[in-house]
Amino acid sequence: MDFVSLFLIAVGLSMDAFSVAICKGLSMQRATAGRCSVVGLWFGGFQALMPVAGYFLGYNFRDAIVSVDHWIAFALLALIGVNMIREAVSKDNENEGATCGCGCGRESEELSTRKMFPMAVATSIDALAVGVSFAFLNVNIWTSAAAIGATTFVLSFVGVKVGNIFGAKYKSKAELAGGTILILIGLKILLEHLLEG
Repeated sequence: MDFVSLFLIAVGLSMDAFSVAICKGLSMQRATAGRCSVVGLWFGGFQALMPVAGYFLGYNFRDAIVSVDHWIAFALLALIGVNMIREAVSKDNENEGATCGCGCGRESEELSTRKMFPMAVATSIDALAVGVSFAFLNVNIWTSAAAIGATTFVLSFVGVKVGNIFGAKYKSKAELAGGTILILIGLKILLEHLLEG
């Protein structure tokens, strides 16, 4: 596979992570380079790991993976999104210590494993199926995974910064919008797979 094709695949796979990173930035009070890097490492790491896992799962499990990946992604993103919306409209959201489903609120909880893990899994499930397809294309999985992970890291880093710039002044509305966006991303993933089927 040539570099341009691989880059386009990497960008395509990272778009969901980029959108969710924007949501993270919307809910952060301060998007420092360190915080942007943590989000990038979570999303980029999982985007690199999933193709490798898919590659080694191989053809025997292809149908099982493809048949449920979109449902898992939809469920995770919808749950996170609904929680964000619920927190955004609740009275508790007016308190400084309130948290939302995207991980805003207390500094120590913004980027916790409990907040980041489901988002990283949900945004990288498509990469698992891509890894399965790589197994049949005689692709160098290590180079491909590194390229996908690096691209996702950079776009996620930028996404957090972009989201934070627009979200700092409109925190509650940003959380509401962010939750809605996550649900819509989940619906997009689900509908794309259902319509293809």
